Amino acid sequence: MNPDLQRRVQRYGWDKASEFYEKSWEQQLKPAHDLLLESAQVKKGESILDIAAGTGLITFKMAEKVGSKGNILATDLSDEMVKIGNNLTSSKSLSNVEFRRMDAENLSIDSGIFDLVTCALGIMYFPDPDKALSEMYRVLKPGGRCAVAIWGSRKKCGWAEIFPIVDARVSSDVCPMFFNLGEKDVIKLPFQKAGFKDVSIQKIEVTLHYPNEEEACQASFMGGPVAMAYSRFDDKNKEDAHREYIESIQAFKTANGYDIPGEFVVASGVKN
Repeated sequence: MNPDLQRRVQRYGWDKASEFYEKSWEQQLKPAHDLLLESAQVKKGESILDIAAGTGLITFKMAEKVGSKGNILATDLSDEMVKIGNNLTSSKSLSNVEFRRMDAENLSIDSGIFDLVTCALGIMYFPDPDKALSEMYRVLKPGGRCAVAIWGSRKKCGWAEIFPIVDARVSSDVCPMFFNLGEKDVIKLPFQKAGFKDVSIQKIEVTLHYPNEEEACQASFMGGPVAMAYSRFDDKNKEDAHREYIESIQAFKTANGYDIPGEFVVASGVKN
C-alpha cells in the first residue's frame, strides 16, 4: 500500500474506532500495558512522549507516576482520539498532560527533550517503523529510554483472520505489515538500527475474553484498525463478514463466550 494512503486509512479508521475503542479494548490490552509500564520504569518528574496514545489508556497511568513536576505529551494520528484525550485531561483537571495530532514518523518536536518515549500497540500500523523509531531516538535525551508494545506472532493471535476477511472486501490490504514486527525477535533490529542500546524483548501469551458474538465482533470490526473499511460495507457484507469471523474463532468458544488467544511483545532500549 502507498504510505500516504496507509496513513489516511489509519487516521480516519481510528477516527471511526474512537467511539468503541476503550470499551472494546481497555481490559484486553491491559496485560500489554502493564508490561510496558513495568519495562518503562516511569519516575517522578520525568518528561514523557506517548506516541499513538489513542484515548490515553497508558498516558493517564503514567501521569500519576510522574506527578505534578513531570509532564506528558501524547500524540496520535487521529483527530477524534486526540479530542477524547484532551477532554479526559480536562475532566481529570490535569495540567501536565496534553494531546496533539502528530505523525509518528515526522514528529514536530525538538531533539533531545524527553526522558522516556512510549508507544503502546501503535507501531504495527506505521508505514515506516524504522523511521518512527529513529524519531523516537532523536527526541530522547542522552540516557533516555524507549518502550514499545506490539502484537506478537500471527499464529499465536486467534483473532488474526479479521484482516483477510476485511481485505477480501476492499481494494487494498488494511494493515499489510501488522504481524511482521511481532514475529520472533524482528522488533530488535529496528531498535538497534535507530541507535538504541541494551535492547530487551519480553513476550507474554494472553487470553482475550468476550462474553458473546456481538462483543467479539464489535471489538474487531468497530473498535480497531479495520473500522473505516467496515463502515463502508453494505448490510450484506457486514453480515457475511461477521459470520466468517465468528466461524474463524469457533475453536475458542466456551460456555461463557469466547476465550481467544493472543500474544504481546514489549521491546525497550536506551539512547547513548
